Amino acid sequence: MSNIKSAFKNGKAFIPFITCGDPDLETTGKIVRAAAENGADLIELGIPFSDPTAEGPVIQKANIRALSNGVTTDKIFEFVKDLRKDVTVPLVFMTYANVVFSYGTEKFISTCKEIGIDGIILPDLPFEEKEEFQPVCRQYGVDLISLIAPTSAQRIAMIAKEAEGFLYIVSSLGVTGMRSEITTDLASIVSVVREHTDVPCAIGFGISTPEQAKKMAALADGAIVGSAIINLIEKYGKEAAEPVGEYVKSMKEAL
Repeated sequence: MSNIKSAFKNGKAFIPFITCGDPDLETTGKIVRAAAENGADLIELGIPFSDPTAEGPVIQKANIRALSNGVTTDKIFEFVKDLRKDVTVPLVFMTYANVVFSYGTEKFISTCKEIGIDGIILPDLPFEEKEEFQPVCRQYGVDLISLIAPTSAQRIAMIAKEAEGFLYIVSSLGVTGMRSEITTDLASIVSVVREHTDVPCAIGFGISTPEQAKKMAALADGAIVGSAIINLIEKYGKEAAEPVGEYVKSMKEAL
C-alpha cells in the first residue's frame, strides 16, 4: 500500500497541483517545498505534455512554458529524487497515458517506485482501459488513481469499488480552470462513492477560493487546486514560492 492514505489523516486534505519545470525545475522545487511546509497534505506534480486535453488555458500555458524550457520526463525523475531528500508528503504524478506509454510503461512505473512517487493520475485513461497500466502499477506498489466525472453516472459505483490511493472527483464538466461557482450535485456523487469504498475522495477542477475549498471539503475528504496556483506562478515567476506558500496556508486553514 502506498503512502497516500496518510495524506488524509490530518482532517481534510489540501492537494495543490504544480507543473514541473514552470518556470524552471529549481523554482518548482522551491514551490513544492513551500507548499509542503505550509500544510499541503499531498502534492500533484504535473509532467508537461504537448496536448493536455483535460487542461484549461492556464495549465496548458504552464505545460508550454515548461516544455519550451527543455523539461523532460528524465529530468523530472531526477528532480523528484532530489525532492525526496527532504519532502516527506505523498507525491503523485499527473500526466497523460501517452507520456507513460512512450517512455515504456514498466520503466516509467518502476522508476516512480524507485524515486518515491506514490501514485499516478492519467486523466485521458478511460476506466475500461486501465488494465493497460493497472497490473504494472500494482506490481510496483504505485496507486493508479481513478477519476469520477459528473457524467460517470452508473459507472461511479464500478469505479469506486476498484479505487486505489484516493478518488479524484471532477467537480465540473469541461477542462480545468477557476470557476465562480460549482453547480454539480457533488453530494450525491460522494454518497455513491461512500457506499462502495472507504478509499478517500478529493474534489478538483474549478476550486480557487478558501470558501469553495471549505464547501468541497465538507462534502469530500479533500480539495484539489491547480489553476489558481499556476496563475500565481505565472505572475511571480522565480519568486513564486512565497506567494504559493501563503496561498496554500490560507486554503489549508479554510479546510
